[in-house]
Amino acid sequence: MLPIRTRNVLPLAGLCSLALGMVVQARPQSEAAQSAAVVVDRVVAVVNQRVILASDLDDEIRLSVLDPNLVGEGPLTRQRALEQIISRSLIEQQIRQEDEEAAEPAQSEVDARLVELRKELPACVHQNCATDAGWSAMLAANNLTTERVKAYARYRLEILRFIEQRFRPGIRISQQEIGDYYNKTLRPQYTPGDQIPSLEQVAPRIQEILLEQKVNVLFDNWLTNLRQQGDVEILDPALEMPRDSAGQAGSGGSGQ
Repeated sequence: MLPIRTRNVLPLAGLCSLALGMVVQARPQSEAAQSAAVVVDRVVAVVNQRVILASDLDDEIRLSVLDPNLVGEGPLTRQRALEQIISRSLIEQQIRQEDEEAAEPAQSEVDARLVELRKELPACVHQNCATDAGWSAMLAANNLTTERVKAYARYRLEILRFIEQRFRPGIRISQQEIGDYYNKTLRPQYTPGDQIPSLEQVAPRIQEILLEQKVNVLFDNWLTNLRQQGDVEILDPALEMPRDSAGQAGSGGSGQ
């Protein structure tokens, strides 16, 4: 994952006031109730003055059941959940600065994505998510609501569209690159006797794969710069990701 550079953030007194205003939810009616009042949430990080709460980590972990890419990587840890929220916060802030409307997905796209989720999610293996009853049962089992899942699908599509619009238009894939991928990467995957598809048959898909690879490189570099320039502070030392000698975060759990 990417390094966190901590610079000027909210003053401690201001942060504490903000935290108290947001996280104390008890309304005691008597002295006994006052003595029993508890803080039910707390600030764990600040990203460019946007507060991240402990409950946001809980929400991120619950939502991880909706990400097929996390299959086989084990449960999402609170450390990795925070890393994901920090990255997404930086991206969302950038979207707001640049062109929010251009990245906004249509409702039809959101609906189509929800249909795909109901078909592909491993969590639906034991639930018939194609039916409304099965889908509702899966959501209830993971403490999720329909509205929360719709919001999740919407912002994931928004981020993907932003990435496509920002990084993909300037990328060009040459015929030489397609040919090299076909000969050096695709063909060696087949065993003797297999019917190998021709270059002409698979060229469009190879081009798509190479485009995705280049977009990912550009996006990772851009996000690295965002985090270096941003004001990010993790307030709970237990949530700090281990770093290597280059300042990169270790695995520490599942990623996005």
